[in-house]
Amino acid sequence: MKKTQKKNKYLPLYAAVAICLVSVVSLIVVLCLPEKSVTGEFVPPSFDSSAVAGAPDVPDDLGYSELYREGMNFTAWVCGNVTMDGNTATVYLTNPEDNDVWMKLRILDAEGNILGETGLIKPGEYVKSVELTKTLAVGTTIKMKIMTYEPDTYYSAGAVSMNTTIGG
Repeated sequence: MKKTQKKNKYLPLYAAVAICLVSVVSLIVVLCLPEKSVTGEFVPPSFDSSAVAGAPDVPDDLGYSELYREGMNFTAWVCGNVTMDGNTATVYLTNPEDNDVWMKLRILDAEGNILGETGLIKPGEYVKSVELTKTLAVGTTIKMKIMTYEPDTYYSAGAVSMNTTIGG
């Protein structure tokens, strides 16, 4: 009877050693497996079908002005006083002819959710308005983010944002 008790005394030790060995072997197997790389396919943004060549004639009350930040290699023109017509925001996003970038505008709500965006516009073009996912009331806070891309490669050429509210 004493012999059986001795065997049982070492059973927890054998179990611990077995668990450690299984863990080490599992770790080695996992580290030796080929790494799966997850690569999403880049889908370039499309060009905006409503883009118009030239410079727009913008009403004075829309606060149409140039956006520029030191260090940027582009300028953009857009309305600071965004107005709504149903769920369409009037923005007059303009990519000046002397820019070397393609640009697009994204409108976000206060929480950072995308409400709408233009397609790409080339230098010397503008887009008058952006269709949003919903109608915004006067006084609603929005962020307008202008993103630029190097032509043909679609590498980022920088971005600039502006906070504003929907005007009346």
